[in-house]
Amino acid sequence: MGYVLDMQDQVSVGDDGLPRCLWPGMDEVYREYHDEEWGVPVVDDTGLFERVCLEGFQSGLSWITVLRKRNNFREAFTGFDIEKVAGYGQKDLQRLMDDSGIIRHRGKILATISNAQRAAEIIDEIGSLAKYFWSWEPEGPRSDSGSAPAFSAGSEALSRDLKSRGWSWVGPTTMYSFMQAVGMVNDHARNCHSWETIEHMRVNLDRP
Repeated sequence: MGYVLDMQDQVSVGDDGLPRCLWPGMDEVYREYHDEEWGVPVVDDTGLFERVCLEGFQSGLSWITVLRKRNNFREAFTGFDIEKVAGYGQKDLQRLMDDSGIIRHRGKILATISNAQRAAEIIDEIGSLAKYFWSWEPEGPRSDSGSAPAFSAGSEALSRDLKSRGWSWVGPTTMYSFMQAVGMVNDHARNCHSWETIEHMRVNLDRP
């Protein structure tokens, strides 16, 4: 399956004729994720919690590794139900450490359980995790420099606040990836076929 690179526009044009961001390449799983999910606004608590956890698991690894294991993660972490994950105990920790279908990193697993507890605290305080996260949405569009940054002032501020609340594996780069994934910023290349679709979604989004 061939594709043609247009480096000036930062897109690749595949055999389906659609221009895409460069990063999915020819991988079908990546392309499907890029086309159908990346940048689509997520405004429900469970969806946001899942994505912030998976971004944490991705730290130090490639995103495709996590993406290929996502269904396993969902099953292992009870659909990322915040209340259920917050109540995990030692038996659950051992179960997860024995699960070859996920990334068996003890620190990241413990962080997911602890972060669920911290997420429940935010919900009690603010009303929803969605309301909290979307309050960190940057104002105005990102300046078009030809490529997305690794982190931003907004992701650094969000990271600091989460850490002050006891969250872990939520560094500035991880948080910027999270903001990209859930549509808080639109970092599709301007000539990517998804950019206009995502921008339309963001303009018409009923924010939490």
